[in-house]
Amino acid sequence: MSLKVAVQMDPIEGINIGGDTTFLMMETAQARGHSLFVYTADTLALEDGRAFARGREVTVKRALGDHATLGDYRRVELTEFDVILLRQDPPFDMHYIDTTFFLEVAHPKTLVVNDPVSVRNAPEKLFVTLFPQLQPPTLISSDSAAIAEFRARHGDVVLKPLNGKGGSGVTRHLADDPNFATLLELHAQIVREPVIVQKFLPSVTKGDKRILLVDGEAVGAINRVPQKGQIRSNMAVGGKPEPVELTARDLEICATIGPELKRRGLIFVGIDVIGDYLTEINVTSPTGAVALKTFTGIDATDILWRRVEALRATA
Repeated sequence: MSLKVAVQMDPIEGINIGGDTTFLMMETAQARGHSLFVYTADTLALEDGRAFARGREVTVKRALGDHATLGDYRRVELTEFDVILLRQDPPFDMHYIDTTFFLEVAHPKTLVVNDPVSVRNAPEKLFVTLFPQLQPPTLISSDSAAIAEFRARHGDVVLKPLNGKGGSGVTRHLADDPNFATLLELHAQIVREPVIVQKFLPSVTKGDKRILLVDGEAVGAINRVPQKGQIRSNMAVGGKPEPVELTARDLEICATIGPELKRRGLIFVGIDVIGDYLTEINVTSPTGAVALKTFTGIDATDILWRRVEALRATA
């Protein structure tokens, strides 16, 4: 089966092919005989109830500085494609949400991975709250009194922006930290949105596990270990990836959330697990596939394309 694949992504010229999951997805698709077209979200257009974008045909190769050969720009209707990969990076802001409405016009005639309605309705740090039995104690609020009461009960906490990415803005606060209230004020001045306050998990020093799932099934995992003296383990902020096995608890977490991911059309998902707790469900542009392949030989993108081909064959 040969599929026409469009990728909604950040400009392909600027990506880091050494660690970019989207590039690996494209490389694997091309190797499986699928054609590729790339465009950026700012070229989307709605006209007379039809969704369009302006982009270019592309072939890719793993050559630093020469990784993409691009054709001429042309305007296309999104339903021209069999599959669209929704892969531009967060932040998950109104611009990101707007793009899901454009893609909804084409889906499911064109299979969008992940389903744009579900992406819109499943912000990663809110979606996870549907599974409180899997989470550490967590509060999402702008209410300073509620936050103070939560800290009084749990002491050492982590503060996160609700729609942050890549570990940006994540801070740890001891029970007697005098700067906590000031930091909350700064958050309120920067954005009008709640913050996440979460009980600190000491096991984060051993790593933050990224588990990839395809159509609700666990594929494999890598561990991301923070630098000494740090709590943020995201590779974007210096976390070191290492191989790791899935534990019985990891498999329990995946078995619990998997059916809901599948039901929502969230075909490619990355979850974050610290110790025994699920902390995030990443559905916008999950990463980790390159490290997984490097350390374990498991190619999550090949598994993804096999599943997508099966779904298109029965469409």
